[in-house]
Amino acid sequence: MPVNDAILGGEKKKRGVPPLAVAIVLVAILGGVGFWYLDRASKAPPPGPPALTPEARAYTSHLALSGVAMQAHTSYLNQQIVEITGNVQNTGDRKLALVEINCIFYDPYGKVLLRQRVPIVSRKMGSLAPGETKAFRLPFDDIPEGWNQDTPQLVIAQIQFE
Repeated sequence: MPVNDAILGGEKKKRGVPPLAVAIVLVAILGGVGFWYLDRASKAPPPGPPALTPEARAYTSHLALSGVAMQAHTSYLNQQIVEITGNVQNTGDRKLALVEINCIFYDPYGKVLLRQRVPIVSRKMGSLAPGETKAFRLPFDDIPEGWNQDTPQLVIAQIQFE
């Protein structure tokens, strides 16, 4: 009887893949698939804010922006703050719970540098009744370099009725 058979109790040891190696390979494969999925999901564009409904689009003619002015000042942290102020008037017959506008900043060549959606009427600020005029103030501290220094284009982006 050979020495190896005596040590193993008469049985020959099978040479196979160790369970630890199988576990490591499975964890690596699952990690790779998870990384691929998360990487792919992060590159997908985020869902955009809701668009104007046909009803809201028709109502935009009943909203008037007036007294729009722009001023800039430096904050205590030596940061430039640009403020857009103005009034919004509801000339229609419906009470508004939310009005959001897109503020679009351009460079000197007409290229969009920043598009930011901000509320000028909200539940927190108070609704806008028919015939009512409400003042708004929009501070911006993140306008990119190269801005043409003109008042941004203000476009109504969302209206929600009460």
